[in-house]
Amino acid sequence: RPRCRPDQVVADKAYSSRGFRAYLRKRGIACTIPEKKDQKHHRHNRGRRGGRPPAFDRQTYRRRNIVERCFNRLKGFRGVATRYDKTAASFEAAVTLASFLLWARSI
Repeated sequence: RPRCRPDQVVADKAYSSRGFRAYLRKRGIACTIPEKKDQKHHRHNRGRRGGRPPAFDRQTYRRRNIVERCFNRLKGFRGVATRYDKTAASFEAAVTLASFLLWARSI
């Protein structure tokens, strides 16, 4: 499989654990993940020992919404949502066809 490393990971609050952030930091991958409310509260309770809040770029995180909405529209096609296709090539063709149909509806 190809060995590649993404420039940045944009994820939701479910992936905001200290271990996940440490793994990304160890591999040199930037991340944009909002901090959970309880994690923020625990960090504040520790005072100066709680450390700095993790970096968070609000504009980058907002662009994640565009990708999420695209996936949700693709899931409107039953074959894509349930993945009836047996091979990766036929599934890719189904996603391509669904994307084309979504694009054709938009114009």
